[in-house]
Amino acid sequence: MTGAVGTSQSWAPLAQARPPTLVWGSAQWLWAAAAFAAVMLVLLAWGYRRAGASSGVRWLAAGLKALGVTVLAVCLLEPLFSGTRARPGANVFVVLTDNSRSMTLQDRGAPRSRGDEVMELTGDGSRWLARLGQDFDLRRYAFDAQLRAVEDGRPLPFDGPASNLGSSLSRLARRYHGRPLAGVLLFTDGGATDPDALEQLLARVTGGNKQSASAGAGDATAGERLPPVYPVVVGRDESADDVNLGHVSVSQTNFEDAPVTLVAQVTSSGFAGRQLGAELLDESGKVLERQTVRAEDDGKPATVRFQLKPEQPGVSFYRVRVTPEGAAKDAAATTSAPSTQPDSQPKVKTGGDGVEATRENNARLVAVDRGRGPYRVLYVCGRPNWEFKFLRRAVAADDQVHLVGLLRIARREPKFTFLGRRGEADDANPLFRGFDNRDKDQVEQYDQPVIVRLGTADENELRAGFPKTAEELYAYHAVVLDDIESEFFTQDQMQLVKDFVRQRGGGLLMLGGQETFKNGRYERTPIGDLLPVYADDGGTDPLPPDARFRLALTREGWLEPWVRLRDAEESERTRLSAMPEFHTLNRVRGIKPGATVLARAEVATPGGDVTPVPALVEQRYGQGRVGAMLIGDMWRWGLKRPENAEDDLAKAWRQTVRWLVADVPRRVELDAAAGRDSDSPEGTVKLSVRVRDPAYAPLDNATVSVNVTAPDGTSLDLTAEPAEKEAGLYEALYVPRQPGPYRARVTAAAPDGSDAGEANAGWASDPAADEFRDLRTNRALLDRVARATGGEVVTANKLDDLVDGLPSRHAQVTEPYVKPVWHTPWVFLFAITCLAAEWGLRRWKGLP
Repeated sequence: MTGAVGTSQSWAPLAQARPPTLVWGSAQWLWAAAAFAAVMLVLLAWGYRRAGASSGVRWLAAGLKALGVTVLAVCLLEPLFSGTRARPGANVFVVLTDNSRSMTLQDRGAPRSRGDEVMELTGDGSRWLARLGQDFDLRRYAFDAQLRAVEDGRPLPFDGPASNLGSSLSRLARRYHGRPLAGVLLFTDGGATDPDALEQLLARVTGGNKQSASAGAGDATAGERLPPVYPVVVGRDESADDVNLGHVSVSQTNFEDAPVTLVAQVTSSGFAGRQLGAELLDESGKVLERQTVRAEDDGKPATVRFQLKPEQPGVSFYRVRVTPEGAAKDAAATTSAPSTQPDSQPKVKTGGDGVEATRENNARLVAVDRGRGPYRVLYVCGRPNWEFKFLRRAVAADDQVHLVGLLRIARREPKFTFLGRRGEADDANPLFRGFDNRDKDQVEQYDQPVIVRLGTADENELRAGFPKTAEELYAYHAVVLDDIESEFFTQDQMQLVKDFVRQRGGGLLMLGGQETFKNGRYERTPIGDLLPVYADDGGTDPLPPDARFRLALTREGWLEPWVRLRDAEESERTRLSAMPEFHTLNRVRGIKPGATVLARAEVATPGGDVTPVPALVEQRYGQGRVGAMLIGDMWRWGLKRPENAEDDLAKAWRQTVRWLVADVPRRVELDAAAGRDSDSPEGTVKLSVRVRDPAYAPLDNATVSVNVTAPDGTSLDLTAEPAEKEAGLYEALYVPRQPGPYRARVTAAAPDGSDAGEANAGWASDPAADEFRDLRTNRALLDRVARATGGEVVTANKLDDLVDGLPSRHAQVTEPYVKPVWHTPWVFLFAITCLAAEWGLRRWKGLP
């Protein structure tokens, strides 16, 4: 019998129902009940004292009768159980079921799939489900890529493309914000395809719970609140036989032979010791490379590495696929569609003497952005030399780099009278005789240096010499200075170069010509501040006039791909030993803090000692990077090349220039690699666009248009809106509906309508590979979710016990209840049993 003596509501988040306590309904009868019990116990002791039986029998019989009499005496006080519990039907309780495709898996040794187990547990005939519906307002949901309500008794198809657990729980919290949500019963295998969103949610929930604990449950406002989550782990810890291609990382380098490296992690279960075939396919489905890797022990990853050089600039897509050795040939033979499309192979296949549970985690699609050229490099030289010849010839082979030369062929001369030809301007420099430009105002004068421009985009580029404004200089991505002294530049121009590196993010390389570093008087100048070395020699010991130098890489140099020219260490050492000796070296006082020495010049002194001297030094400066090549006759390397040998000097120049321009920002940049937006449960991709003005400061009020092309060729136009937290940042959201490659093109216009630039990017949508990334149940993750929210992990056989105790756990709408203990049948049954046992014992032993 249950008596409700009133109702109360507690709307504080995660309110705890009060556990039952014992109270006395007729405490005024305490003395009467005590007197009754005392009299009965005295009579009982008097009667058994004279009984003719053993002491053990007498004590047992007396104890049984005393216990029965005591229970009856306590009933005179009307003991009651009083507490609070969830008011029936007033609180919401959610049953949330994983509807993703991973639930169709059948674990090793299991008689049925995970989904079948869930349907059996959540069927309408379940006792726990009926009891839950009696105590709470029961709501049923399913989640995969998004959250949706389900009808009672309707079977789930388990065909969802993803398991967005974090975003689904977050949406539940927002949907029932301010409503009495008492808990969530979660049926899942623990696989979450949105781990970042789940981690962020747990952090917010933990923060909210800490605020609640310190400020009181009713005063907590910080953090995101979730009711207790009770995960029911579906599936077994030991997964089925499977080969899984996990994360594939893409790294791009300035190493010319293989600028792109793909590293794939392969894990397996049930295939330990077997040979696995790994393939790299291009966008048309052509197999570019095959490798064989040995499967490690279950769960231990093996690494597969591919190196490639994309033939086309821009965004390309590649598919990495791994199969057991016996199935690799069948997979290659059945691939008829382009490899960037979802795998058309059967889901289950035979792998030698085992069968894989699924084939959908055997391949991954990755996007590779080869370059965003053309990159423009400005080469400034104080006199014609061999270095420019080899540099220009090397860069001409790179379609992504355009070299613009600004060469001084004559210094300034004092102005004096010179007899020129009839009709020639009196102050015109005869060195320009024969050039088409005869305008007196445009011809270089005697007191001006004679400069030649090479590779300019039009006749106006660099017409006035080295750029004098940021708009002119910022049109380039890198600047190379060679054989040019600091007096060539004005103070404003040197400050402009400094801003070019620091603010614009450009690259600067100073070569070791005769008029650079110390001889160029760059110490205590803005350009000298940029250099990674101190431009003065600082009184270093002079080198012998006939000193010769050989290059040797430092430990840091061996780690930089753009410094190396061979893919194997032994081959690289052979190349270094075959390099010619160099005659010219700029001595410096030392390197600056934060700079890195990538190569040293080994100087053979007359005494036979080898003194290492910095030869190639680099450092980051502001947003850009700066390099210093202290050897002044690198061109000797090109002259000493054996016949039919690889042109190592040209390759070294191309890799160096690519290093200079690799991270230089553009006016418009598109980032489509941010992945799923954590605030969107549908897996929305956030496209982030940064727009800069000609001075490379953030540009506000720009018009940013985004065109996204889906795998089937359809396109969608979007408008990026300004972000709230960062100037010059614009964002657009896109929901991918198909698996495969996506391409995005961004165009931006300044507030005055002028073109600010464009950018291209791409990303791959591979939901099946993410869904089946790990076939094992993730109990550790579900335990974290339960502990963070105040719930607990539940096994299937404990569901009934859990549901029976839920009304006395967390609830927001509660009611008090009183339950009389003395009116409970088991109390009187216990007293009668004690008295009957005492009577039977007396009869058995023949006691009076």
